[in-house]
Amino acid sequence: MKSFSSFHPTVLFLYYLSVIFISMFTMNPVILGCSLIGSILFFSMMNSPKVVLKDIGYYLLVFILIAITNPIFSHNGETILFFLNDNPVTLEAIIYGIAIATMLVAVIFWSKSYSEIMTSDKFVYLFGRTIPKLSLVLSMALRFIPMLKLQIKKVNQVQKTFGLYTTDSITDRILSGIRVLNSVLTWSLENAINRGDSMRARGYGLKGRTNFSLFKFYKRDGMLLIAIILILVTAILGFVFNIFDFYYYPAVSSLEITGVGILEYIFVFILMIIPFIIEVKENIQWKLLRSKI
Repeated sequence: MKSFSSFHPTVLFLYYLSVIFISMFTMNPVILGCSLIGSILFFSMMNSPKVVLKDIGYYLLVFILIAITNPIFSHNGETILFFLNDNPVTLEAIIYGIAIATMLVAVIFWSKSYSEIMTSDKFVYLFGRTIPKLSLVLSMALRFIPMLKLQIKKVNQVQKTFGLYTTDSITDRILSGIRVLNSVLTWSLENAINRGDSMRARGYGLKGRTNFSLFKFYKRDGMLLIAIILILVTAILGFVFNIFDFYYYPAVSSLEITGVGILEYIFVFILMIIPFIIEVKENIQWKLLRSKI
């Protein structure tokens, strides 16, 4: 189930803008950890366990690679652990690499769920009136990428069905790739021409064109929007009053463990897990309704 996706596009866009913005513009380890947990939990609710484990395994390797790479190139920090090729490897550089990796993986998982939740029709609904041409181009580009991947897969399967490229030699793979690329490029050009002709025939770009949408703003959308705004304002105040300030160089700073600081972190964590809470709530309600049948 994807209950979170049923909310109004304005609410969804504001939520993703908030969590990605907070994740990208802070290096506070608690906030980054909350963002990573929230993004993975929501991603796990939207996909099968096989897909989730596959993605987590892949991005775990990316995480480790970034965490290891940073101290090799950055030698800042006062706590030297050892020397590698006469260059110091510091504890601060390792911790900073872990923080960067956490931020990157969290943003990637948020972006993956965003691509599933914020479909092209929602994007056009939000920006179709203000920036119609740009919103159309972006929505078509976002839709074209999965279509292109699917077409490549289809062409590759057809090539194998014909009995071509059955060996695993490098030459065979190169020839197969060239044939697939040639076919997909031809298909994409033909598809673009047909789409342009179809849009022109339907009167796209003419004056007086009206807009139609199925999206309506309900009471639950307003409640969630108010909750997001309140938590976002609280988080912004945390940045303004330096509650979330955290430094890694020259020495790792300490977290602000105060009543206000803990409350700020709790609000941020709630913001990060809002989609997960909504999905769990809807799943429980669905199971209860089925049990009464």
